Amino acid sequence: MTDAPEHVLVLDEGTTSTRAIAFRRGDLESVAALRQAPLGTEYPDDGWVEQDAEEIWRRTLEVARGAIEDLGGAGAVAGIGITNQRETTVVWERATGRAIHPAIVWQDRRTEDRCDALGEHAERIRDLTGLEVDPYFSGTKAAWILDRVEGARARAEAGELLFGTIDTWLTWRLTNGAVHATDATNASRTMLRALDAPAGGDWSEELCALLGVPPGMLPSVAPSAHAFGRTAPEHLGAPLPILSMIGDQQSALVGHGCLSRGRAKITFGTGAFLVANAGPKARSSEHRLLGTVAYDLGERGRAYALEGAIFNAGTVVQWLRDDLGILASAAESEEVARSVPDAGGVVFVPAFTGLGAPHWDTDARGAVFGITRATKRAHVVRAALESLCFRTAELIEAMAADGAPVEELRVDGGMAQNDWFLQRLADVTGAPILRPGSVEMTALGAAALAAFELGWTTPKAWAARDTGADRFDPAVDGGDRARDRARWDGAVRRLLRRD
Repeated sequence: MTDAPEHVLVLDEGTTSTRAIAFRRGDLESVAALRQAPLGTEYPDDGWVEQDAEEIWRRTLEVARGAIEDLGGAGAVAGIGITNQRETTVVWERATGRAIHPAIVWQDRRTEDRCDALGEHAERIRDLTGLEVDPYFSGTKAAWILDRVEGARARAEAGELLFGTIDTWLTWRLTNGAVHATDATNASRTMLRALDAPAGGDWSEELCALLGVPPGMLPSVAPSAHAFGRTAPEHLGAPLPILSMIGDQQSALVGHGCLSRGRAKITFGTGAFLVANAGPKARSSEHRLLGTVAYDLGERGRAYALEGAIFNAGTVVQWLRDDLGILASAAESEEVARSVPDAGGVVFVPAFTGLGAPHWDTDARGAVFGITRATKRAHVVRAALESLCFRTAELIEAMAADGAPVEELRVDGGMAQNDWFLQRLADVTGAPILRPGSVEMTALGAAALAAFELGWTTPKAWAARDTGADRFDPAVDGGDRARDRARWDGAVRRLLRRD
């Protein structure tokens, strides 16, 4: 065991795996320990996506204990940060901590009918929350559980049930029920709270009534950098302070140091999420982007963001590998895409679970256009990777139209290791692409927030640091870019056409 606590331990709970990553004081971007465990996912019906909340807890506890063991014991840990898949929803019993239904994952589309029924209130909800009325967000997921589990709504009204996103669920379990809290970033993704509501402020009674979620089951809301409480000692070997909590996409924004207006990042994980710092005032979009809280530093200030989501990114490569069987590994996609000079006229639209901003078409489904007898697997693979570049370009254009131009784009996530993909991303978007030396941007953001609380660094110093980024500049002329974009736009119009 070390003499002084010199590490921050981040619990990075994602969609496909949960990880515990330790970062060392004085060299915060250096990973001192890392443990990871996979998570199972169930698809019980078309568009339904569920996970076992108890498995998420067990696996997170397992990797946290393993990382602490690698550090030499809990005495090496000064504090904990939590970053999480955001809109995934859990409802559990206050008395026992037992989840009453599987966690409904952010990708889940089962509440489309409920969202359609809210159509007349869509403008009001958008004005209050910055969000589109969509099954993506947590509020209608929670209401669905209350309506479908026998007796759940009455129990929630009686104060017997609690709601939380994964950050809240893990904190509740880590503290043995002593802390029922979330942070401003995760709260801003529920569709139950006004975007400009301060940390510590109330949930919206109007929105709770519209969506059918009793306010009494909701957690308290704190800044992203905050002393949330301490873990019960039997879980991690000591009562460790939880010092940060932040949604995964906002955490990556902090990890990149995008702490001033106009700086932006995109994370390519299961989905892809482009987030641009929009400054200290809540900002609405005229082009169907999302307004969200970027981070909240309490007395040190809050920032808002504009966000655009690509619902399927890494899942596209997984589909090519696991379901079509045309890739032996995800890494092989780079070699295969490089093997042809272009996509041979093939256009792939990755709408497996609908299209997000700026289209917001929940009924759209994936399509491949332009297949001929000359089409090879390399053309399909290349078109699939290019589709994510075109979707990114759509988001960048929408942000520029909203007055938040992206002059350079910072990237992270698994696909950021593909040099061919990043060069193609630069060519399609026309924006320089920067890949930092550290690949752990999501966990790093939560670590930085905890480090602010510990006094190890400051937001100003963090934003000014050298990330050792690789740079990919556009290498095609505007004419080629316009031609390729016209082909993409034509494919999307055909996909969205209604008879």
